[in-house]
Amino acid sequence: MPIVAQSTETTDWVSRFADEVIEESERRAPGKPVVVASGLSPSGPIHLGNLREVMTPHLVADEIRRRGYQVRHLISWDDYDRYRKVPAGVPGVDETWAEHIGKPLTSVPAPKGSPHPNWAEHFKAAMIESLAELGVEFDGISQTEQYTSGVYREQILHAMKHRGDIDAILAQYRTKKAPAKKQQQKPVDEAELEAAEGSGAAAEDDGSSGSAGYFPYKPYCGNCEKDVTTVTSYDDDSTELTYSCTACGFSETVRLNEFNRGKLVWKVDWPMRWAYEGVIFEPSGVDHSSPGSSFQVGGQIVGIFGGKQPIGPMYAFVGISGMAKMSSSKGGVPTPADALKIMEPQLLRWLYARRKPNQSFKVAFDQEIQRLYDEWDRLEAKVADGAALPADAAAHSRAVRTASGELPRTPRPLPYRTLASVADITAGHEDQALRILSDLDPANPLTSLDEARPRYDKAEAWINTHVPADQRTIVRDEPDTELLKSLDEQARESLRLLLDGLADNWSLDGLTHLVYGVPKVQAGFSADATPKELPPEIKTAQRSFFALLYRLLVSRDTGPRLPTLLLAVGQERVRHLLGA
Repeated sequence: MPIVAQSTETTDWVSRFADEVIEESERRAPGKPVVVASGLSPSGPIHLGNLREVMTPHLVADEIRRRGYQVRHLISWDDYDRYRKVPAGVPGVDETWAEHIGKPLTSVPAPKGSPHPNWAEHFKAAMIESLAELGVEFDGISQTEQYTSGVYREQILHAMKHRGDIDAILAQYRTKKAPAKKQQQKPVDEAELEAAEGSGAAAEDDGSSGSAGYFPYKPYCGNCEKDVTTVTSYDDDSTELTYSCTACGFSETVRLNEFNRGKLVWKVDWPMRWAYEGVIFEPSGVDHSSPGSSFQVGGQIVGIFGGKQPIGPMYAFVGISGMAKMSSSKGGVPTPADALKIMEPQLLRWLYARRKPNQSFKVAFDQEIQRLYDEWDRLEAKVADGAALPADAAAHSRAVRTASGELPRTPRPLPYRTLASVADITAGHEDQALRILSDLDPANPLTSLDEARPRYDKAEAWINTHVPADQRTIVRDEPDTELLKSLDEQARESLRLLLDGLADNWSLDGLTHLVYGVPKVQAGFSADATPKELPPEIKTAQRSFFALLYRLLVSRDTGPRLPTLLLAVGQERVRHLLGA
């Protein structure tokens, strides 16, 4: 019997689905492990939209594990799918890969220079590594291995025997398609990544409908390995099947009870697997909500295999903001590995945990990542103080730990925007970075950059890969004498007040108080005066003062937060550049 540690996190979507899945599993398969499933096609880079296909059941499975139940999270690698097209922008791939279109993904060569044996393994490897960093436990199932080893032989023969029933179900949804409207392609920072794309959901014929009738099975050609084949005859008793290939003209007759070089078409394959694996929970993308979609049709076809359709929430698109080096026109799509280069796994998990499956969200690669980290750090503080709302606390718990334990974390999680500014200013000089970060809190100085890792490394990677060169911070070598000469007395006084207070306020908090306080003091107010005590023109004076400091230090009107910038530049150099 499971040790049911009923979650106190009863207000979040994960707990509610866990309740439903446990109840349904006990009804369908009492005493057996709860089975949840995902499907991924390694037809190219597996992107952040596809990750929702994994994270949704992972979070539910993890909650069920926390309650003491045994759970299997299956990831079906659809590596026996046909190679549909040569994706643009993949390094080591050229137009010669077009000759492999129609072959199984595991029969297509990997990109040049890849250490992996084939196309599918190349793209699976990156995803497996990312899932490990995200703390996702799963049982991987290669559909190539399943089909070519004969695991599904009985299911294939059963589908062929009941092909008339399958055809009748599919016929309900077959309509004449209107010509597709040509749509303008959006750049990836505006585009939504369809989470189910590639996991068998792409456009595919629903079976072989030659003169011999309908067949839900596609052989791969014994000569050219492609699936542009048509079954021309089949005998149920002997299982003798004849097919011909339209690509190379090859034809042969085989016995399907001994033949392992082909697969069920997608709309039949998916429900067959639901029944075979006993899947209780599997989400799917919003495209599956339309009539005739794979999930809708599968709900009827699964009964032919003696199974039931899983509980399957539809989930919304994942948006991307600010992929500076990628564009959809070049075929580049941001992957979990791309995101994990610039953000800790806890933050990425949180993005998927805090939104209900039917809510869309964006993964930030631009300046928005700094705001997301600020929001995350505020949530961490609230959780530590016991002040977080129940749903927020639940999402935080799912982000930082799994049933197996806590994910590795940064010992000293300094603000991401501060780390990014320091990485920007120091341009890879670790000793300089440590000096600046140690000055942030003189009472408790950082003794090693390792205390700020991996967050520091993520922030540095973001600066180096997603901040355009013209937005990078370059500190002046010499004072801007022309600008200094042109200043009026009020501006000169503001610089004197700042310089006079540097030594006594050389910390992040001290410099923050100082730079905001100078315009207040100049206007006759206390440096400690709150915004409510000040007239609106003080804000205008502060903005003008900040812009002057930026121009004198980095020759721009904006830049990193001034307290961080001052610490980075150092006292002596600040005095030099401000004309002390």
